[in-house]
Amino acid sequence: MESLIEQIVADAEERAFPAGTPRDARLAWLPGKVDAVVGMRRTGKTWLLLQTLAAQVEGGVPRESVLYVNLEDERLWNLRADQLTLFVEVFYRRRPSMRDRECIFVFDEIQLIDGWERFVRRLLDSENVRICVSGSSSKMLSKELATSMRGRSISTEVFPFSFAEYLVHRGVELSSKTRPGSKLRSLIEHHLRGYLTEGGFPEVQGLDLPLRRRVLQEYLDIVLLRDVVERHGVSNVPALRRLMRQLLSAPAGLFSINRLYNDFRSQGLSVGRDSLHAFVDHLHDAFLFFPVSIHSNSERVRQSNPRKVYPIDPGLVTAAAPKSGWGTGQLLETLCFLHLRRTHPEVSYYRHDDGTEVDFVVQSPDGPQLVQVSADITAGDTRQRELRALDAAMNHLGVREATIVTLSSEERVALTGGEVRIVPFSLWSLDVL
Repeated sequence: MESLIEQIVADAEERAFPAGTPRDARLAWLPGKVDAVVGMRRTGKTWLLLQTLAAQVEGGVPRESVLYVNLEDERLWNLRADQLTLFVEVFYRRRPSMRDRECIFVFDEIQLIDGWERFVRRLLDSENVRICVSGSSSKMLSKELATSMRGRSISTEVFPFSFAEYLVHRGVELSSKTRPGSKLRSLIEHHLRGYLTEGGFPEVQGLDLPLRRRVLQEYLDIVLLRDVVERHGVSNVPALRRLMRQLLSAPAGLFSINRLYNDFRSQGLSVGRDSLHAFVDHLHDAFLFFPVSIHSNSERVRQSNPRKVYPIDPGLVTAAAPKSGWGTGQLLETLCFLHLRRTHPEVSYYRHDDGTEVDFVVQSPDGPQLVQVSADITAGDTRQRELRALDAAMNHLGVREATIVTLSSEERVALTGGEVRIVPFSLWSLDVL
């Protein structure tokens, strides 16, 4: 094993850091803290880490003081936590002068090694190092990590490309936070139509439709098998796969475990309610879906009401179920959720006593923010329905301004509860209103 690690460290020293599309996510980079980069597979965690290392080297950090290790390397498949220290020993043996200065150690996909936390904590205590780790498990964000690292870690989530990153990747210049002119706005709205269905996974950008679907379907398979079945020891794979397909076919939809249980039984699929609860938690842990609860201060109310569920990327929806019942409105709502979730760890939906609903509630320093989503607010009685729901919520929650996100409409409407901004997603998500 030591000779193998010697070769891996030697290869890492020769590795060039890629440029790539700059990401909006930034590591906290605080002294004495481990930076944990988390997110679903293929969202760009490795690229963010390598771009961070490149920026450090460009800023004057010696290249020889940096070690990057990819623990998904198949040669390390049986690596144990107590063998991780070999990387440190080999590194300093090759570069003994580096013990006199601060070094940077990066361990990619470290969650594959059981007990890695104790190694990282010891390394942080015993050496002059900055440490970055990555993983595709939301448990690296949880209190479990905070407990095991004794408060010495801070997490950064990585999502697929945001719409702003998607535009930059396509060479669209967004040099300021001012409203774009007509020509640039037309170009932005053109790209939005593609983003709605293609999504933001970096690797599939520019691929033709059949190939993109194949790649994204493989993403789903590997997350299901590696991050759910293997990690959690799931034996009822047919039921798990059916659940995943069911959730992908109805993005932004309400779901309840009891209804799913009854549906599966009627289809002859044997699975228990407790197993379905666990499956949803596992899919969330793998960052594939985000369950959203009703807005309430009561835990009993949150638990007893159906949740909404959003996938990590709209491209997975169109790849997995290209002819299902989803529509533009559901994909747009998914994009709005992801835009909010990037900056707000808690997102909920609101339901008034009269049955009206508001898609999203997020907390800000100024109080709750209400966001409704409607692809075409001019269709039928959509306008009045959406405004009525917001008016009820604004009056109940004491909110004086709310937002309706659309594909293209833009105006302001006065209600009894306050003012509603109707804005296109392209401007709202880029913060150029």
